Amino acid sequence: MPGTVAAPRGGVLRDLHDRYETVRDALSRIDKAAAGLGLPDISTRLIEDNGTSDRRGPEVQYLEIFAVSLATHHMLVAEGIQPIAIVGQSIGELWALAAAGHLPVEDAARLAVARSQALTRQSWRGKMLAVGVDGRRAESLAGLIDHPHLVLACENAPRQSVISGPEELIRHVERVADALGWPSLPLDVPHPTHTPAMAQAARDLRATAPRAAYGSGRWRVRSPWLGRDVGDDDPVDLVAGALTARVRMLQTVRELHAAGADIFVECGEWPVVTKFVEASIPGVRCVVPLSESDPVGAVRALAEDPAAIGPFSSRPPVRPSERLLPSARVSAPESADPPSAVALAEAPARVSAPVPAAPAYYAEPAAPAAPVAPPVSAAPPAPPAPPVSYAPPAPVTVDAPAAPVTPVAPVTPAAPVDAVAQPSGGLDYETVLAELRTLYGDFLGYPPDLLGEDDGLESELGVESLKQVTLLGRVSERYDLPDLRSDTSLLTAGTLRRIAEGVVQGRAEAAG
Repeated sequence: MPGTVAAPRGGVLRDLHDRYETVRDALSRIDKAAAGLGLPDISTRLIEDNGTSDRRGPEVQYLEIFAVSLATHHMLVAEGIQPIAIVGQSIGELWALAAAGHLPVEDAARLAVARSQALTRQSWRGKMLAVGVDGRRAESLAGLIDHPHLVLACENAPRQSVISGPEELIRHVERVADALGWPSLPLDVPHPTHTPAMAQAARDLRATAPRAAYGSGRWRVRSPWLGRDVGDDDPVDLVAGALTARVRMLQTVRELHAAGADIFVECGEWPVVTKFVEASIPGVRCVVPLSESDPVGAVRALAEDPAAIGPFSSRPPVRPSERLLPSARVSAPESADPPSAVALAEAPARVSAPVPAAPAYYAEPAAPAAPVAPPVSAAPPAPPAPPVSYAPPAPVTVDAPAAPVTPVAPVTPAAPVDAVAQPSGGLDYETVLAELRTLYGDFLGYPPDLLGEDDGLESELGVESLKQVTLLGRVSERYDLPDLRSDTSLLTAGTLRRIAEGVVQGRAEAAG
């Protein structure tokens, strides 16, 4: 269930609230706990879409995410989906405990608020940075600076890790990652965690949080930071301990799959953990009901025929955006047999959709060249092939002909496969848009005409945030607009139209 993701959309739970008594009961209990803590009503904005701002402080944000997660879980259960385990990342583990019945909903809400308040009291100037590399390299990157509070915080996927540490040191890490060609993205979270720097907040939480009754629960809860199922563990100690611990989602997902989980259902609004799942286990089935146009219909289809639900059914199947690399789709042939189990994947802290991505400028190694005949001394060597970004092809020579041949006009070498034409002289909107479609399409493996100018790069095309950082950097360099790469609005609500308009405006301002 989601940890610190973006605040949910207004009205997102309207249909679920109307359909399910269990959802109405859960939302009522969260509202009751919020009122007892002096917080505003939680469910109204999520049900009525009444225009209330989603910027109402971290405590309200956490409880809204809790409400969405718990409502989704109740919908799944009401429609006949029985999980073999529930997984939560970061504070999402608290949502998982409540969903599984380990502690009452009201107590989970109160504990979430106590956690937020303890972190706010510490007022630590920290930051979290998603980096598009594996945990070993991310840990080495943090180790270069050698500060006790700068650590590898999360291992999310084979090529997505998170580093947490003091804000100034994170800026150094970001510069080093950029120099190495590793994509990175600062995470917009109210409380950076999973670092030893949070020891003070953990002690504060243990001393001040209200104690809650807890039990064994109805379903298993698998803890990514403990590396085991939650047993007879005090929820306050669990939440406090996670503040300073590393979250190993990659290991947890692989262990669940090895134990028989073939379908992962995310109880959040958008694909977050399921992106990590797909990156970690190619070909696994993932479902994100609330990202579907008909969430209830998607869940009923899953309950009736699990084998009919394909990987990331919420995303358009014709769009090849679920690639870790521009040239390598991560998938496997689907088994004809129905999956043997379902694991509810609870989403982690959202990075505007933080996502696994390959290091920038990385491409798969070229296939070995076919054997060629040894050169003959009388034959001049062929001109070397033009350089390309991934690997220069080996020069190829051939036997000299036995008889003179008629001279022919030289052939112009073909352009590198990943080369992109330089920007044309005109910088009108339509020209820039066409060039951006080519640049983005070549990188992502899309046909350019499939990229709509108003399609959300993440919400509709599924382009992970770290890939967007890499691409925006290329646009910035291509059009000589260094300020463009720092425009976070182009990442949080990015479309090709907005990027093209930014380029046209930026070039016009630069020209005076």
